[in-house]
Amino acid sequence: MPELRKDPVIGRWVIIATERAKRPSDFAKTRTEVKATFCPFCEGNEDKTPPEILAYRTVGSEINGKGWWIRVVPNKFPALRSEEPIVRTGEGMYDKMNGVGAHEVIIESPNHNLTFADFDLHQIEEVLWAYRDRYLDLSKDERFRYILIFKNHGAEAGASLDHTHSQIIALPVVPKRVKEELGGALAYYEYKERCVFCDMLTQETKDNLRVVDENASFISYLPFASRFPFETWVLPRVHESHFANIQKNGVVDLSRILKTTLLKLKLALDDPSYNIMLHTTPCRESKLMYYHWHLEIMPKLTKVAGFEWGTGFYINPTPPEDAAKFLKTVEANV
Repeated sequence: MPELRKDPVIGRWVIIATERAKRPSDFAKTRTEVKATFCPFCEGNEDKTPPEILAYRTVGSEINGKGWWIRVVPNKFPALRSEEPIVRTGEGMYDKMNGVGAHEVIIESPNHNLTFADFDLHQIEEVLWAYRDRYLDLSKDERFRYILIFKNHGAEAGASLDHTHSQIIALPVVPKRVKEELGGALAYYEYKERCVFCDMLTQETKDNLRVVDENASFISYLPFASRFPFETWVLPRVHESHFANIQKNGVVDLSRILKTTLLKLKLALDDPSYNIMLHTTPCRESKLMYYHWHLEIMPKLTKVAGFEWGTGFYINPTPPEDAAKFLKTVEANV
């Protein structure tokens, strides 16, 4: 059973993921990446994954069989498990709890060779609806305090399978990183009585130095204090603290701006590995006037090394203004 342990100095929780256990000697080996010849996520291999939790499929097709275009299954090697109640204990001065949570995989297409940037707009919309459906269902569980939806594209970003997919992890605690973001947004709101994210949108639209793309509902831009080269955020124009409140027009516009942004990054940077993280309000919180849900896209173009780990500073060799200017020159036909 996985376990959560709390760092007593800074209050950060760490998952000790026994389901993904490695022997200490495994980390000393030099491994050469080998392309898999078999993919459990491809259509026809449904029996090689755990039974599906959700699937968008053709009428009359069999559950856990062919005929789907989106499929959600439990992660075969979960970081957390949902079978037990939360048990909080102490071990001397240390706090810990059993590894209660949920870990799911959203298989975004039956086609092994397509990336997210290659999808047509309808398929991206369907992925976004699957995000929302699974978020709403998991948020009903009173044990879960935060639900993270994320995507790893490419080996350097942590993807263990080439077949395009996203993941959802439901946690029994609010992560420290999320608390810091909420705390910073609240402090800004208490001082100015405005949402910091709304103010950033106003500033970025006015300056137009870091904007990559925009439409009626969303704006895609490179943050002023980007941590990494070509780091890109996507924010809804209208204030909303919960992603799960997105409606049809929002899904349509979000799919279009995601397609454009990811296609530009793919064409400009030769299909880089990247991470996408959905930042939203903790699921036990009501609507917050000071927080704004958003997506963060992190291309894996540089490595985090000793200085970054030791200080919390980041060294970005590419000014976001230069990166945005370059991306604007890339033709992305959507």
